[in-house]
Amino acid sequence: MAHPDLDLALLQQWLERTETRDDDISPTLAAALAATLDGPRQPVAGEALPPLWHWIYFWSVCRQSEVGADGHPQRGGFLPPVPLPRRMWAGGRLRFEAPLPIGGTAHKVSRIASVDVKQGRTGALAFVTVHHSILHAGRVCLTEEHDIVYRDLPQPGAAPVAPRAAPSEARWQRRVDPDPVLLFRYSALTFNGHRIHYDRSYVTGVEGYPGLIVHGPLIATLLADLLAREMPQAVLREFNFRAVGSLFDTAPFILCGEPAADGRSVALWAQNERGELAMQAEAILA
Repeated sequence: MAHPDLDLALLQQWLERTETRDDDISPTLAAALAATLDGPRQPVAGEALPPLWHWIYFWSVCRQSEVGADGHPQRGGFLPPVPLPRRMWAGGRLRFEAPLPIGGTAHKVSRIASVDVKQGRTGALAFVTVHHSILHAGRVCLTEEHDIVYRDLPQPGAAPVAPRAAPSEARWQRRVDPDPVLLFRYSALTFNGHRIHYDRSYVTGVEGYPGLIVHGPLIATLLADLLAREMPQAVLREFNFRAVGSLFDTAPFILCGEPAADGRSVALWAQNERGELAMQAEAILA
């Protein structure tokens, strides 16, 4: 049954709405993310920002009085006012055109590209896709399509969605322990107040999850980091990813990679310890 408060015509009034931000690509923030990812070295000013690290910049800053109950900015500003309570980063498609130098100043242009409403197995769903372009010195460094999904709370007694099995073999594997400190540090670096990542009483008592949720962009960044560790000379041209299931701080998860035989792409995925798929990605190399 359709959600009574979902008005697609209203939500589509946000189509083509734009927002712009400028930010300094701070070496301090880059070093902090390198430490958070437990990287072997810290990048320095003048180097290219590693792929997906742009998510720690261009913060969405709002006053404390403008924060919603879930910790996000109240709805109805740049993003449309979707009335569903669960909001998740569903995936994205990125293309890297030129290096984004650490220590430089960058310009970001964001645009609401699509808004849609559907009925899923677990209830009403709303999808918003935002297109981003990041420029340095007038040149486009990367473009991104960012998919956001909104869901209703689960109905009492509803059967959970059956998990998908991850691929059975991977040439690369790395185990990650998503403890609350890791999740807090990434939330702080992205100025992300979403309570599902740090407020256990909220995420379990209000949204009904079994533990703190690992950020979708953190998982994607860790997958890109796995590629960089295993193929340090590779140049990433495109990165496409999709969230399939959630990962929680209640158990470790595994990052996996399988390079294609021709060396031009790498299949990447994250799975829980039961072998259930949480995120799948494809990296296309230059």
